[in-house]
Amino acid sequence: MQWQRVLGGLSGAMSVGTGAYASHGLKKNKKSETYAKVFETGSRYQLIHSAMLVATPAICRSGGGKYAIASRVAGACFASGIAMFSGSCYAVGLMEDRSYGKLAPVGGFALIGGWISLALLRR
Repeated sequence: MQWQRVLGGLSGAMSVGTGAYASHGLKKNKKSETYAKVFETGSRYQLIHSAMLVATPAICRSGGGKYAIASRVAGACFASGIAMFSGSCYAVGLMEDRSYGKLAPVGGFALIGGWISLALLRR
């Protein structure tokens, strides 16, 4: 799926930028240290799952056309999970308010769903 490669590549580039911002631009003091770690977690998860989003079509292609559904389901789960989980982590880190992290659990379940769909639908 071409959209997965494009979205995964752009998301990966964004995660490198957010990682650099977390290391060099995010204010770090005693109070905000916890929030900086949350921001860094979002960046790390975005990078890992962006790579999986790019790799998913190749992983599913090795089984032939019948695995296209696995690629679509896993890609949708990874893309939505990245947006919800990492987006929530970024909002918490920037606003220094945990109330912005309400979508993180939903995003985490979407990321888990991506991995499970690769494991079960790919068989």
